[in-house]
Amino acid sequence: MVKPTDKDQTAKAKRLTTIASRKKPAAPAQDLFSAAAPATSARKTAAKTPKATPARKSSPIQPDFFIPMLYDVGARDSRGVMDVAVFRLSKNESRANSVIRYELPDGHVQVSSGVYGMASVWDYDIVLMAVSHLTEAMNQYRAGKGDKPGQVFRPHIGDVLTFCEKNVGGNQKDSVVDALMRLSTTHVSIERTRSVGDQPITITEGENLIGPFKVVSSPKGKQVEFVEIKIADWMYEEITQGHKPDVLTVHPDYFKISQGVARFVYRLARKAAGKDMAVWGFKTLYERSGSMGPFKEFSRILRKVIQANDLPEYDLTEEEGQMGPVLRMVHRSVAEQWALPKD
Repeated sequence: MVKPTDKDQTAKAKRLTTIASRKKPAAPAQDLFSAAAPATSARKTAAKTPKATPARKSSPIQPDFFIPMLYDVGARDSRGVMDVAVFRLSKNESRANSVIRYELPDGHVQVSSGVYGMASVWDYDIVLMAVSHLTEAMNQYRAGKGDKPGQVFRPHIGDVLTFCEKNVGGNQKDSVVDALMRLSTTHVSIERTRSVGDQPITITEGENLIGPFKVVSSPKGKQVEFVEIKIADWMYEEITQGHKPDVLTVHPDYFKISQGVARFVYRLARKAAGKDMAVWGFKTLYERSGSMGPFKEFSRILRKVIQANDLPEYDLTEEEGQMGPVLRMVHRSVAEQWALPKD
C-alpha cells in the first residue's frame, strides 16, 4: 500500500470541506398558520426579547397584505359615513335584496344589499378594525418606521374576535365568515356636493363595504385561522393619500354597546358633537337610521337609550323643539358649560 503524502492529505481535506458546504440543510418551510401570530402571542414573545429591533427606514414598498400591529390600536371610523347608517341596526331583520336611501342637504347615500342580507352595525366592526390598523400602519410609515401598507388586511381570527369584543369559543369564528359575506355584498353609493376651491362639484361614487375576501382554515378541523380582506378603494385612498385622513377615534366601550340604535346615536354624536354639543330632531334621527319600523317605535327605543344615558363620552337628554322632540348630545368634558338652567 502506498502511504499518502502530506500534500495528498491536504488536498483531500479541502475536497471534504467543499462537499460539506454544499450540503447545508434547507431552511424549514414556513407554516401557513404561523405566518402571522395573533397579537397577544406576539406581545408575549416581544416581552421576552432583551433588545428591541431597530426601526426600519421608510420605503415605498407596498406589501401584498398587512397584519395587525403587535400592540393595541385605538378604533377609528371614517367621518364621511358616520351621520347615516350604512348598515342595518336590527339583529333580527336580514333585509336581503333591499335598499335604503338617505336624502341629504348636499346629496344622498344609498345602501343596497344582496342575497346574503344587509351588513349589520355589528358586522361593520370588522371594517372599523381594518380602518384602525390601516391608519396606524400609515402613521408608522409616515414616521419612517415601516413600509407602506397594502390594501389587503390579514388578521388572525383571534385578533378579529378580540378587537370586536367577542368570545373566542362557540360559533364566533363562523359568524365572522357570515359577516364578511354580508359586508362584501352590501353596496354603498354616495353622491355629495363639495367645494374645490371656489367651484362646487358633485361627486358620485359607489362600492361595497369591503372588497373580495379570503378565509384561511386548518385542513383537519376546518377551523378558521386567518381572514384576508381587501379594504374598499375609497377608504384606502382616504387614509393613505391624504396627510390628515378624515377619520375619528372611537371609544373602546363602543364595542360593548348592544343596542343598534344606541350605536347609531354614538357614531352620530362622535361626528356631530365631537368634543362639544349637538342637537338633532327625533324625526331626522329616524330618517338617518334606516329603520323599517314606525316612527313611534323608533322614538320609544331612542327614549330608552336617553334614559339609560350610558353611552361612552356623551350625555343624552330629550328636549322639546319647534318641530317636535329633539336629542341633545353633549360631550361630558363640557357638560357643565351646556347644562340647562334649573327651574
